[in-house]
Amino acid sequence: MKHEAKNYDNLLGAAGLSNELLKNHFTLYQGYINNLNKLIIRLNELIKNGEVNTPDFAELKRRFGWEWNGVRLHELYFENMTATTDGNGKEINRNSGLYKKIIENYENYENWEMEFKNIGAMRGIGWVILYYDKNTGNLFNLWVEEHNAGHLSGAFPLLVMDVFEHSYMTDYGIKKNDYIEVFMKLINWSAVEKRLE
Repeated sequence: MKHEAKNYDNLLGAAGLSNELLKNHFTLYQGYINNLNKLIIRLNELIKNGEVNTPDFAELKRRFGWEWNGVRLHELYFENMTATTDGNGKEINRNSGLYKKIIENYENYENWEMEFKNIGAMRGIGWVILYYDKNTGNLFNLWVEEHNAGHLSGAFPLLVMDVFEHSYMTDYGIKKNDYIEVFMKLINWSAVEKRLE
């Protein structure tokens, strides 16, 4: 079951993110794909050889979540962005189910956005994820420091923002808040709304 990298060249030319930054980010994503494929091959070899009760197998199994989520989170991130070239992103559809959920959970859109952006601005590296819990119908903005730790079990990621340094330092240095403002204008709300369905 070989994983193939998806092509996100449609994001090239996006206002506020240089092509150099995006191409470097795509290369990093390809690295996760490559490592995931190598990991799957090696784990299958160990299984085939009956070496599942070994330290090698245990360490590779522990590593699996890191590589898998490194792939998936990047795909969700790239797919919930659009390549607007004028710097004015499309606003969320105020008639959508997602917007109504945000109002239901946060009282107004501004409260949700303030929390989401401020989580991203916290010190550290990781991801900011808007999760939907279908069991309760609630939305949660969450900080995930490592790819494989801190996720909400059973909740589905609707909006993903990468706040590892590679996602902004080429263009913004240590001005993470400037990157966050650009990201918010590049959100593809249609893609995010489809994830709620």
